[in-house]
Amino acid sequence: MSATLDLTRALIARASVSPNDAGCQALMTERLASLGFRIEPLPFGPVENFWAERRGAGGTDGPVFCFAGHTDVVPTGPVEDWHSEPFTPLERDGYLYGRGAADMKSALAAMLTACEAFVAAQPDHRGSIAFLITSDEEGPSVDGTRRVVEVLRERRQRIDWCLVGEPSSEQRLGDVVKIGRRGSLSGRLTVHGIQGHIAYPDTADNPVHRLAPALAELVARHWDQGNEHFQPTSFQISNIAAGTGAPNVIPGELKARFNLRFSTEQTVQSLQAAVEEVLSRHGVRYSLEWFVSGLPFLTRPGELSAAVCAAVREELGYDPRLSTGGGTSDGRFIAPLGAQVVELGVVNATIHKVDECVRIEDVDRLHLLYLRTLERLLGR
Repeated sequence: MSATLDLTRALIARASVSPNDAGCQALMTERLASLGFRIEPLPFGPVENFWAERRGAGGTDGPVFCFAGHTDVVPTGPVEDWHSEPFTPLERDGYLYGRGAADMKSALAAMLTACEAFVAAQPDHRGSIAFLITSDEEGPSVDGTRRVVEVLRERRQRIDWCLVGEPSSEQRLGDVVKIGRRGSLSGRLTVHGIQGHIAYPDTADNPVHRLAPALAELVARHWDQGNEHFQPTSFQISNIAAGTGAPNVIPGELKARFNLRFSTEQTVQSLQAAVEEVLSRHGVRYSLEWFVSGLPFLTRPGELSAAVCAAVREELGYDPRLSTGGGTSDGRFIAPLGAQVVELGVVNATIHKVDECVRIEDVDRLHLLYLRTLERLLGR
């Protein structure tokens, strides 16, 4: 068994359902400390985080390369639906099964063993290697990377390059590298009407009827065309509810949740203004709370993406596709520090699903991709 596969199994065996770290970070920091990393635990509330840094021969001079990731996983769902125990790693037919196998304990293991191999070969490497690890990526994402970045910003900690280990690959390892993510803006909408008897609509004000034309316009709206890096902005309703349960009562209130995934063509303010203009123009009486979970970010082609793509080409024999698709990631918190941020991890086909798994050979190949990236950026 390889060192990377062995560590992946050890991490899966720790039931780190968000925000519980279950000892994963202690396992990582013990090994990083033995490599000469300075370990700084940064817990906030129930969330475990750490920042670790190893400086090369140049001390504080030189670029800072950061591996970022999370030890927490989503709940298993019905355990009886799994073909093996979710937190008992099992190898079967060339795959390693277990919650977190793909998202993202194989990446954490590959990061760590890549560092071990790199430092052993080049103890006097250029610049610094850092780790930013949280147990709050799958949860609210409030006390995790977001809070650690606040600490780093206050002390003016530089990050030049950040490689996030999210499972970016789609069909085969390394076929997709994320170079950015769309922003996410959510709204909690309450439409105010007047409750009444369904046979006397003239004495009531139905909030469903009030909202329907405005909602139809928002759903059909062409927000933008996107650009060369981002797909067009999208508007989606996630929840909608009204009514008392009785068939003869006009509801007095409607509640809805919606989300906009947006590109760099939009701002939070422009989207909020557009939604509120449509609601007001249709005569909707409403209350609206806004929530921004992330702004769009983009890492244009540069040293980091070139190094990662070259590693894929060298080890796997093909060029990855650069993408900004998918949901949000903790890269949205790190990019504002001025870092180039890319995401490279294993195939994401089974993440958050029953029988989550990773191809065993991909675990070691991901280790090599991370090692080659370190060599290109910090090697002498």
